[in-house]
Amino acid sequence: MTDRRNFIKKAGTLGVAGMILPNTSLFVSENNNTKPLFSEKTKWADGSRMVVSVSMQFEAGGQPDNAESPFPQNLEKGYKDLPSATWYAYGYKEGIPRMLDSWDKLGIKVTSHMVGSAVLKNPQLAKEIVLRGHEAAAHGMDWSSQYNLSYEAEKKFIKDGVDAVKNITGFTPVGYNANWLRRGENTLKILQELGFLYHIDDLSRDEPFIIKVNNKDFAVVPYTLRCNDILLIEGKNFSTDQFVNQVKMEFDQLYAESEFKRRQMSISFHDRIGGSPQMVKATQDIVKYIQTHTGVSFKRKDEIAKMTLEDKTSIRE
Repeated sequence: MTDRRNFIKKAGTLGVAGMILPNTSLFVSENNNTKPLFSEKTKWADGSRMVVSVSMQFEAGGQPDNAESPFPQNLEKGYKDLPSATWYAYGYKEGIPRMLDSWDKLGIKVTSHMVGSAVLKNPQLAKEIVLRGHEAAAHGMDWSSQYNLSYEAEKKFIKDGVDAVKNITGFTPVGYNANWLRRGENTLKILQELGFLYHIDDLSRDEPFIIKVNNKDFAVVPYTLRCNDILLIEGKNFSTDQFVNQVKMEFDQLYAESEFKRRQMSISFHDRIGGSPQMVKATQDIVKYIQTHTGVSFKRKDEIAKMTLEDKTSIRE
């Protein structure tokens, strides 16, 4: 297996316009030792073979009245969806506390993207997340869309969320996640101005990379929909067995690729979904399976972003 980018570079150097003739060897003999014709630095800066990043979204409590839920969306106008509110409340009453205990047992640290209004409603829980060693990242002030806001309105929306997290937890967010990843044309400029290091609203790669924002380096730590409980469990009604199998298959392929190229795997959980008993058990099965593989490390997204920004071999776009 070779890296496609290096293949294209080598092909150009050899003047074959990116084409290899049939049966051409991908290996070269040097001092009687066979070496790959194409190679690159595949390990992470800290020596990891592969990195896994886990998200624990803290949103429950910050949702608007009658927010979308598993209940039929046929409530008559003017009435509150009371059972739906209890479904969300499960996220901060049971879900996050259960996940926090599970992360401790597994010995891993995660990134929690926090909605500002959810933090203000449950300040002790937000503090506990940080006290247990997890990253507090920003997720807007509430569940409002931001892509359609003016520059100044969006800047205030983001900053209000940051201030809520910082004032309650003492942790200054450096990472950002927009509602359903839908950032606007000005979002990254605003994040750079506010001192953020990275955002996750990008699905285009299986490794972090660097972009230029306001003529400065800014990290992108890719997110996932393929290993995401809100999409698979809640949206597609996957069973926990299906979820475990899909995430393990994703890991197996990325781990194989990590021998030849830098790979990151993302897994995402939401308070009221990933914090259910069956999903926490499923998550433990997944993490324990991953931990049996050599060279895999679990990292918070701020750690990944800092390592990416400092590594001269990181991809730049």
